[in-house]
Amino acid sequence: MSILEIERRDAVMVIRINRPERMNSLGVELRAALADAWCEFRDSSALEVAIFTGTGRAFCAGEDMKESVERGAAGSASAPVKKENPYDLGTLEKPVIVAVNGFAMGGGFMLVERADLRVAVRGAVFESSEAKRWLLGGYDHGIKGGLPHAVATELAFAFRFTAERLHQVGFINRLVEPEELLPAAHEMAAHLMMLPPAARVNTTVMMRAMRGHPSDALEDLAGRLKNHGALSDLMESRKAFAEKRPPNFKGWDSREDRLRIPKLGAK
Repeated sequence: MSILEIERRDAVMVIRINRPERMNSLGVELRAALADAWCEFRDSSALEVAIFTGTGRAFCAGEDMKESVERGAAGSASAPVKKENPYDLGTLEKPVIVAVNGFAMGGGFMLVERADLRVAVRGAVFESSEAKRWLLGGYDHGIKGGLPHAVATELAFAFRFTAERLHQVGFINRLVEPEELLPAAHEMAAHLMMLPPAARVNTTVMMRAMRGHPSDALEDLAGRLKNHGALSDLMESRKAFAEKRPPNFKGWDSREDRLRIPKLGAK
């Protein structure tokens, strides 16, 4: 059984994560397969629109915590995939429709966020998990998604959102019943294919260029805040998750570290 299923029909490429026993979490093998699929989509002269979905009760649960614990290092950067992934890099010039069939957590939420159009089943659950796994919450998702500050703050603190709530605040385009998920995504793909080819490509590029991005000053602050705390807590959060127990966080290595909070504009 392949961990990634691909269908190609009428210029539409359907990419389906098929690792339901692990909630479609992003292990090294899956990330390599996704990189290959997105490179194929980018390079193909026959494929113009992609639909990205999952199998089972999750779209993608994000980082494979078990693999991280086995590696003894946190995050996908500790086991890089050699081949570039144009979807993650934001370099595709063709539209992507994400069809969220279930849980979209952590890195899975980020996969949803990168799509141009989003369809989700009612009751799907979303979480920006950085605050649970790192030393800084997902500060940039509100900027990228154009969300109100209070909603973005809730998201940054790793509160869970339903598909209904995210549809209400404008993050999701279509909210559907499970049996309507792929038909709705294909309907959107068919609409895109009716457009003049140049309009489809140029509009994709333009709309992506208009997405919000944190300023250089905010990115600098984020970089310093990501190291403000006991780095041992990164692996503790993952070990606790894998062992199904409450985490025992250290917080900071010393009280002095706790008090040295990086600030915007200060070095």
